[in-house]
Amino acid sequence: MNYHIFREIADSWVLLAMFMVFVGAGFWAFRPGSRPIHDDASTVPFRHEDAPAPDTTDLEALK
Repeated sequence: MNYHIFREIADSWVLLAMFMVFVGAGFWAFRPGSRPIHDDASTVPFRHEDAPAPDTTDLEALK
């Protein structure tokens, strides 16, 4: 009997809650004003492009 009640809740309310979290995450990611945050995060790999790390395979350069 309890399984049937939990199954009903999982099929309806939990599914609705998961859908609302998904929609909320989409709205949060594309909200107005978040563009600078996303632009900053997208340039993280290129921040030290002008001064790359030394090549560790060249042993003479490390001495």
